[in-house]
Amino acid sequence: MGWTRRQLGRVLGTSVPAGWALGLRGSASATPRQAATPGVTLTSVDGLLVGHHTLPERPTGCTAILAPGGASAGVAVRGAAPGTRELALLEPGNTVEEIHAVTLSGGSAFGLAAADGVVQRLREDGVGFPIPGGPVPIVPAAILFDLNVGEGARAPDDDAGYAAAAAASSSPVEQGCVGVGAGATLGKMGFGRPMKGGTGSAGYRFDDGTVVAALVATNGLGDVRNPWTGELVAGAIDEHNRLINVEERFLRGELREPASGPGQNTTIGVVATNRALTKTQCHRLASVAHDGLARAVVPAHSRLDGDTLFMLATNQAPELADNEANRLDAAVAASVSAAILAAVEAATSVAGFTAARDL
Repeated sequence: MGWTRRQLGRVLGTSVPAGWALGLRGSASATPRQAATPGVTLTSVDGLLVGHHTLPERPTGCTAILAPGGASAGVAVRGAAPGTRELALLEPGNTVEEIHAVTLSGGSAFGLAAADGVVQRLREDGVGFPIPGGPVPIVPAAILFDLNVGEGARAPDDDAGYAAAAAASSSPVEQGCVGVGAGATLGKMGFGRPMKGGTGSAGYRFDDGTVVAALVATNGLGDVRNPWTGELVAGAIDEHNRLINVEERFLRGELREPASGPGQNTTIGVVATNRALTKTQCHRLASVAHDGLARAVVPAHSRLDGDTLFMLATNQAPELADNEANRLDAAVAASVSAAILAAVEAATSVAGFTAARDL
């Protein structure tokens, strides 16, 4: 899951300085696979706070991404079995121009209740769309299915959402089996056994101060592949804990019944930048973000996934010049891929689901 300094030095024909991160989140100039900037997570974007709440009863939880000062936002849904809240207001042309948080939750449809707790916490803090009776927080949400992980069917509720919002900070995002990714799994196409997914965050910081970062809960029906190396890193495994290449099996004509049903999967997340963007620009970039998902999750956007990605802009830095748009497109997609890999790297084996680190 990464190159050592000595290995990379042999490839490059030069010594590699200490401190360069050579794993999934290494510097783009430090590795041949264009991994993300070391130490950058979603909270590296000025104006955003992130908090997790993980339920003690079983592996599930929720994550609150707060933008107390407001953020332009867009969304794109590419899976055929989504579970969401308040997405219509994000459509270009609709009245609301800014949102104040996004809630990502496990627990399937029950987990949408977590957004109520985030709304309540923001209201207490005086954050929201201004009306005469007091502000109304605008909090879209998306959920993933994890009800088959652990015992019982407990799902995050409004108390869990409130706790996640109360825990939100600008500290680097905690990753692995926490928050929305606590019960995430992957590799559920019916070939072999599924593996553990999780919550991951990664991104890029450029010399001009531009930051682009993503937070993704990796819970897809498909396998996870490193798009920079082609390496299959997690997914369906056989009885010897060896990875099965599901895409290859499909392309050979093999068929299996999926190990899960409609809506029992779903990769969801948030991508953000500190640059100033309009609602329309965010909407388009949310679609671009799915390029990064499709590079890292194979197959992606299935009939049994609800893949949903939000794009936020905190407007802390100037508007884009024309020659900067392509760089932003590339960074948005790459951040999603890097966050998915980070989730797999940070995950631990839970409730009988093996993590990549334990193969």
